[in-house]
Amino acid sequence: MQISTKFTIAIHLLAAIAYFSEGYRVTSEFLAGSIGTNPVIVRGVMLKLRGAGLIETKRGPGSIRLLRPLSAITFLDVYRAVETGSGKALFHFHEHPNPQCPVGRNIHRSLDGMLLDIQQRFEADLASHTVADVLNRIHACARKEASPAATSAEASEDIQAPKKG
Repeated sequence: MQISTKFTIAIHLLAAIAYFSEGYRVTSEFLAGSIGTNPVIVRGVMLKLRGAGLIETKRGPGSIRLLRPLSAITFLDVYRAVETGSGKALFHFHEHPNPQCPVGRNIHRSLDGMLLDIQQRFEADLASHTVADVLNRIHACARKEASPAATSAEASEDIQAPKKG
């Protein structure tokens, strides 16, 4: 399984909108500079985020805004917004297993429940992370970078995965 770069671009885009919304004119060109990609790609991801009700865009520069707080935007929301086919089953079965073979005849019955469980756990894990979590880490990393006493060991502490509670 592979999730496209649209997912991480969307997370980056949402975090950057929140980070820079005070004091900067946030445009697709500005966001493309932060992300390191073409503004056309940014606008395509923004269309998907707008369609999912996560951002609002208006004509003119600097008219991109979040419609929900980042703490209310989960990775699952972003995944569903930008990944083509995210509303479908994560795993796709080959279409014609041989009904004359005991494995082919029973593969769906034996595997379908397991695959559904994996997909449900994947989606629950995505739902447990928010874009606010990412922005909080960005702020922590930026504070460490600004501190003259910051060491690489201290900086790496801030970017560890949060402990499950």
